[in-house]
Amino acid sequence: MTFSPTLLAQSRPQRPEPSKGEGKRNQRPIPKTEEELKKEEEERKRLEEEKKAVEEPGVLKVETDIVNVDAVVFNKKTGQIITGLKKENFAVFENGVKQTISSFTTPESPITVSLVLEYSKWTETFGRASGGYFEPGVYETVKPVALFLSRFIKPPGDYASVIAFDIRPTPITDFTNDPNRIRETIELLLRNSPAFRENNLYDALKFSLIGGRGDSVVLEKSESRQSDYSGMVDVKSKRKAIILVASGIDTFSKINFGDIRKIVQEAGVPIYIISTANLYCKLVCDRLDPMSVMPGMPDRMTFITASNQMDVLARESGGAHYKMTFQGEVPTYLNSINGFLRSQYSLAYDIEVPHEAGKKYKLEVKVDVDGDGNFDDKTFVVQHRPFVTTAKTVEPKMKN
Repeated sequence: MTFSPTLLAQSRPQRPEPSKGEGKRNQRPIPKTEEELKKEEEERKRLEEEKKAVEEPGVLKVETDIVNVDAVVFNKKTGQIITGLKKENFAVFENGVKQTISSFTTPESPITVSLVLEYSKWTETFGRASGGYFEPGVYETVKPVALFLSRFIKPPGDYASVIAFDIRPTPITDFTNDPNRIRETIELLLRNSPAFRENNLYDALKFSLIGGRGDSVVLEKSESRQSDYSGMVDVKSKRKAIILVASGIDTFSKINFGDIRKIVQEAGVPIYIISTANLYCKLVCDRLDPMSVMPGMPDRMTFITASNQMDVLARESGGAHYKMTFQGEVPTYLNSINGFLRSQYSLAYDIEVPHEAGKKYKLEVKVDVDGDGNFDDKTFVVQHRPFVTTAKTVEPKMKN
């Protein structure tokens, strides 16, 4: 993906400060004891074994003795979000066993979000069904991002980053709440055009969640083409989420749906999805063959599969999926997402028995709104991630 303006040089590294030694001569060496020599030999052997060890690639290692759960409570019939609840109103169960809530935060904290948007040639094609000949097709994904940035990110507490993806994820801006930087981000997305055809959705989600090496931030104007990034799992914020605006179609990712599903489950970051291309599908899907005719061309099953996968990712992250058909629906979706983010209760409990690597533990959060000692399952819904899981650990292989 190419964006202007061109990247400029970044600041030069500073020279290290000169040594501040006192000019004393070195003392004469003292012979080492037998015990010190033995310890040095053991340390040398340990370092040698570490050098020979080969780690399995692609393993996301999660080591923690605390489980964090973000929950939103709303009325099942009216959809009204319930605020003002206290720690005593909640109960958390892991595999059916009630846990002791060790930490509880009320929904008053600012929000930190990563907005991830599809920005490809396919985005142009799908978006033309909505914009017609009057505006570029990419506006279907750019407008929701622009509206959320301009209406709901408020300094000094809120922060947002923007990542656009086609064949690879490209950070447009790092976390910011500067109105000028937000304006520059929106203008950059509106005046540029996609460069590639692929929608590497899974790779982009992985990048936004756990980080990795990717294109340098466009608006930072760095002369370096690539940089290393941390993902949302490393962001120290009480209210954090990803807002994904995409068709849900993946064409060329290095990982598959099973891989990204595991990463989403392990990350514990809610993903709020606004899926696009629905109007395009309603107009043409009935005329598409149910099975692929040409490699790389979407068909009816492609759109159905994409929608189902977006449902899964939203549900298993503790977020929500909004299936947009007309752009007039966007303000309602954004108000809903903002409401959920501002109304998250953050609960945490300590793990008494260590979790087994690779095992999935079912989470259930119940609420007693009126404090009468009975859970209000029939009246209220508690939205949260359905389970906690840790990655499988792989023993390092030793070279012969």
